Amino acid sequence: MTDAAELTLEPLRWWDLPAVVRIERQLFESDSPWSEAMFWSELAQQHYYLASWDGADLVGYAGLAVYDDESEVQTIAVLPSHQGLGLGRRLLTALIERAADRPIHLEVRVDNEPALGLYESMGFSRIGVRRRYYQPSGADAYTMVRNP
Repeated sequence: MTDAAELTLEPLRWWDLPAVVRIERQLFESDSPWSEAMFWSELAQQHYYLASWDGADLVGYAGLAVYDDESEVQTIAVLPSHQGLGLGRRLLTALIERAADRPIHLEVRVDNEPALGLYESMGFSRIGVRRRYYQPSGADAYTMVRNP
């Protein structure tokens, strides 16, 4: 297995989107994965997106919307083959750095223990629950925030 520190991080580009959508479908099948058009919209709005590469293979990505006084994690995804290596932490660290001195908000499935552990270890706190947030599964989501 490759160590997360050895994986390349670079800006996500439009030509990466077919690979991103394949990962979306694999990871988020039960909760309406984002379409290529949705990612195009994110890139067109100039939101901050990173891609992680293991050689020629896209293995993860993350996105952040940055506004005047706050920011929001749009997504973090890591292929199962690369989970547990610290890549999610590395991607989240890059998003936190990009947010600078702004609060960062996110939603996460209440049953996603690995993600909850990562977010809490990085200073995020649970602030609420969105019932049936993820569709079509109907799973609840915690809302979380990390203040500067």
